[in-house]
Order: sequence, then structure tokens, then C-alpha cells
Amino acid sequence: MTLPASARASLRLVVLAAATAALGLTAGCAGGAKSKKDVAYVARDVDTLYAAAKDRLDRGNPKQAAALFDEVERQHPYSPWARRAQLMSAFSYYAARDYPKSVQSAQRFLSIHPGNKDAPYAYYLIALCYYEQISDVTRDQKITQQALNALTEVSRRYPNTDYATDAKLKLDLVNDHLAGKEMEIGRFYQRSGKWLAGTLRFRTVVDKYQATSHTPEALYRLVESYLALGVPEEAQKAASVLGNNYPGSEWYQKAFKLMNDKAPGTSAV
Repeated sequence: MTLPASARASLRLVVLAAATAALGLTAGCAGGAKSKKDVAYVARDVDTLYAAAKDRLDRGNPKQAAALFDEVERQHPYSPWARRAQLMSAFSYYAARDYPKSVQSAQRFLSIHPGNKDAPYAYYLIALCYYEQISDVTRDQKITQQALNALTEVSRRYPNTDYATDAKLKLDLVNDHLAGKEMEIGRFYQRSGKWLAGTLRFRTVVDKYQATSHTPEALYRLVESYLALGVPEEAQKAASVLGNNYPGSEWYQKAFKLMNDKAPGTSAV
């Protein structure tokens, strides 16, 4: 069986999640007693139970929908609907922004049905859950690294799908975040006078994240660090790379001036 189009369209997932959350602000005002009754254990045939879960999702109650989809699997584990309900449960938790449970549901689906035709969607959903939890670069980037790994896995496993296309676009932001974290730590080391430690961070940006927006500044910081360490030849190499690749950037202008001030016997290009 296939997922509904709203759950399968990779580029509409974020919009749908936002919409269901917004609807939940009004639909979620129903009485608490009724909500509990909706998801309480009551033996129901699989068609009725699945329809109730789908109805809750359509009405903007993803948390209730997820609980009911879980009931489909629990009450009818050997039904063809159980497989479908597993993935719909994962999507419902995602729509409710309960990312850990969404990941858990999607991973359970993959462990039971690794070769299923909807496996690409499950991998993509896991990646989205990590991606939407990416925090500011001033915070720990463990989730960002998990997003990088998951998005890379989607691209590697299913390179010719829409999921891979979207994953590659999101990888640019993920790499930019990770490079930004390296820059933040490197600048902190510079301010603390730990020039060598800072250099290692800036080199990571240049070597590993050279396609990100942080590379020009990283090269300039290398010029600063190498001059502070007393190795103007290395500073000149970094300045040359900066000049060759980003000749019109403000960072090259600053590097050129710094080299003329601190190491006038060398050329910045």
C-alpha cells in the first residue's frame, strides 16, 4: 500500500507540518476526556481504527493521530495496514514536532521492512527530524552532525529520487552550520592567544567546508594566526589562496593590508 500524497511529497512536508500544528491550536481545544477516550485501548477493526487515525491527522491533531496509528500496529500487527500505520505514525509525530518519537517510529519501520518501497521516505523523514532541530552555531552541534549523516545517507542510498535532491540542498545549510561552529571556536582561541589551536579550526573550514560561506574569513584568520605565530611564509600562502579565489572580498582586502603592515617583504598574492 502507498502513503497518501500529502505524506509522500518531500518538498511539502514542512508546510504540512506547520499547517497541522496551526490547525491544532483550534482543533486541540476539544474536551480532554474525549481525547483520552479516542486513544484509549478499545478493540476495533483495523479499517475503523485506521480511519479514525487518518481523520485526526486531517483535522490537525497529529498527536492523537500518532497514538491511533500506533494502536493500529498494536491491535493488528499482522495486517497489511500495520506497515502503513508505522510510517503514518512517524509522519504524525513529525507533524506534531515530536522528533524523537518520529525518528523512533521511522527506524522501527526500517528495521522491520528494510527493503520496502517506502524506505526512502522513512530515511528522508529521519533526516528531516534532525534537520529541523539544528540550533544556533553557539550551541552544541551534535544534532547538526546527525542531520549531516542522515541527509548524506539519503543521497547515498537513493541518489535519483526527489528525496535526494532535497537532501542535497539541505546539506549546504548543514555544512555551513558546522563550518560556522569551527569558526566560532577558532575565533575564541584567537582572542585567548591560542593561535595554533585557532589555526587548526580554520584549516578544518578550508579543507573540509571549502564550499561554504565561511571560507574567505577562515583564510584571513589563517593569515592572522600564521603572522602571530611568526611564520609569514605560511601567512603569504593563505593570503595567496584568498586572493586567487576571492579577489573582491573584504577579507582579501584586509589580508592584503595586514601582510603589507606585518610582513612587507612578502606579497599577498
